[in-house]
Amino acid sequence: MGVMSPEVKDLAPPKDDPYTTEQLAECDGSDESKPIWLAIRGLIYDVTRNKSMYGPGAGYNIFAGKDASRGLAKSSLKKEDARGEVEGLTEAELKVLGDWEGFFRKRYNIVGRLIDGPNARP
Repeated sequence: MGVMSPEVKDLAPPKDDPYTTEQLAECDGSDESKPIWLAIRGLIYDVTRNKSMYGPGAGYNIFAGKDASRGLAKSSLKKEDARGEVEGLTEAELKVLGDWEGFFRKRYNIVGRLIDGPNARP
């Protein structure tokens, strides 16, 4: 899926701050004064450093401000797949999702966790 960005060596330690899906939705790239975030299985990543991929009009903006677990697992950019539910995914899709989690952990800071929605981490 697209050009792979290099690993980042100076990531901040993961944060455990609690956020709601409503707060996550505010970080979709539409407001320049806010970061661009997306979540995978309830962990929120700050993808602001890669606006060319996640900013408004960019290919992966469909995931900005959302839990992108299902879409990433299915390698889908369809609006109906840009959500957090992982029920019903195949083993192969779950492996793809795990690969994406590894990719994000090596490139983007974890800024918190979702406390509501399908992948809540209360």
